[in-house]
Amino acid sequence: MFKYELGTIIETKKPHVCGGYNWEIIRMGADIKLQCQKCNRVIMLSRSDLEKRIKKIL
Repeated sequence: MFKYELGTIIETKKPHVCGGYNWEIIRMGADIKLQCQKCNRVIMLSRSDLEKRIKKIL
C-alpha cells in the first residue's frame, strides 16, 4: 500500500493518451482526482483503481 497526499506526484504503469506517465493528486476523498503533468487533463479514480495503476511515487 502506497502513502500519498495532496500534491504528490505519482508514476503510472501505463501512459496516458498524451504519452505522459506522471500525475499529481489534486483532490482526495472516496475517489482521488489526478491531473496529468503533460497535458493537464483531470481524471477521477477510486482508491482501489489507483492502487492497481501506481508504479511508484516521485
